[in-house]
Amino acid sequence: MIYTVTFNPSLDYTMRIKNFQTGALNRTNYEEIRVGGKGVNVSIVLTSLGVPNVALGFIAGFTGDQIETGMKQLGCETNFIRLPNGFSRINVKLQEEQETEMNGMGPAVSSDDCEQFMMRMKMLRPGDILVLSGSIPTSMPQDMYEKILDIIDTDQIRVIVDTSSNLLRRTLAYRPFLIKPNLSELGEMFGRSLVEYDDIVGCARHLQEEGARNVLVSMGSAGAILVTQDGQVFSAPAPSGNLVDSIGAGDSMVAGFIAGYLERNSMVDGFAKGLAAGSATAYKQGLATGEEITAIAQRA
Repeated sequence: MIYTVTFNPSLDYTMRIKNFQTGALNRTNYEEIRVGGKGVNVSIVLTSLGVPNVALGFIAGFTGDQIETGMKQLGCETNFIRLPNGFSRINVKLQEEQETEMNGMGPAVSSDDCEQFMMRMKMLRPGDILVLSGSIPTSMPQDMYEKILDIIDTDQIRVIVDTSSNLLRRTLAYRPFLIKPNLSELGEMFGRSLVEYDDIVGCARHLQEEGARNVLVSMGSAGAILVTQDGQVFSAPAPSGNLVDSIGAGDSMVAGFIAGYLERNSMVDGFAKGLAAGSATAYKQGLATGEEITAIAQRA
């Protein structure tokens, strides 16, 4: 089974306002509410691609109810822990010429809640895939990913990590199966801007020396680079298309990689489907469907 982890899922409320003015009444000309959170996005795209998975994390209040309902309406299986107080966060995205984001805090997670979550990790079995995505709420121990990796056998359970550079680097000692930094995050880890192909591959290989087995670097319109544990390097530009909204593209790439890899136990297939999935999401509003991903893959 595949399990995705989103400690702080959200409802993302997107509004478009023409000629936005501060301190004045503004009226929207477009609005949408959808379920959000990096692991949640991975689960939604996997489900759309026909790959069974279970979404894990914490929810609370009426917004938590809507997150769970929304995911079930999309066909996703969930096993969230319901917190007794607070409510799951609402993230507001205001789109005009530029996008302004206002992200909520989310509910406080107690030490008992964390222990309950750790019990969920004991249900993992050899051959499972665990996707650790996104940030860790301030109310939780900031080494929560390490605590999880301490109690599972990463030689038997394939762990995929997609989080900020500092959190990501701290997981490398546990030899995750795959990490997916974007180009900016990869550069941040090495303290410089990365442009040249050889430099990007060199940094990816350095992360392998620190413990990562496979490194998938997402690069927006420039595509992606995959450096595998057996020394192979795959690279390709993104399929042609018009950027609409990059939110969720990296999460879609993770989901596409998993789906493609599992089809024939092939890193090449994982890379190709991951690139198609990330691009398909970037070229529309919201997450790409399985049909849209397949269409992009067929013309790539």
